[in-house]
Amino acid sequence: MSALWIAHVTVTDADAYGRYAALAGPVIAAHGGVFLARATRYVQLEGNARARNVVARFPSVEDAVACYNSAGYQAALEHAKGAAERDLVIVEENPV
Repeated sequence: MSALWIAHVTVTDADAYGRYAALAGPVIAAHGGVFLARATRYVQLEGNARARNVVARFPSVEDAVACYNSAGYQAALEHAKGAAERDLVIVEENPV
């Protein structure tokens, strides 16, 4: 089953986070990830608001986890450390 990679982000260093995003996008795509939403309009109904919200669909939970753990993504992630406060979860989609 497909899976959603859902990130809620507050960027604290736009330049460094921009480097992360530029490097992470191709790695995510190489693992079958397709962006569904990136920093688009949102409505916070509960919990802590984060100005940037990202949703990507992967073929499976395993593909999403493999992407996160890949050398390419970990290299990209070095630019996000200290440049953002992030929450990231991978959720398996339910067939309807």
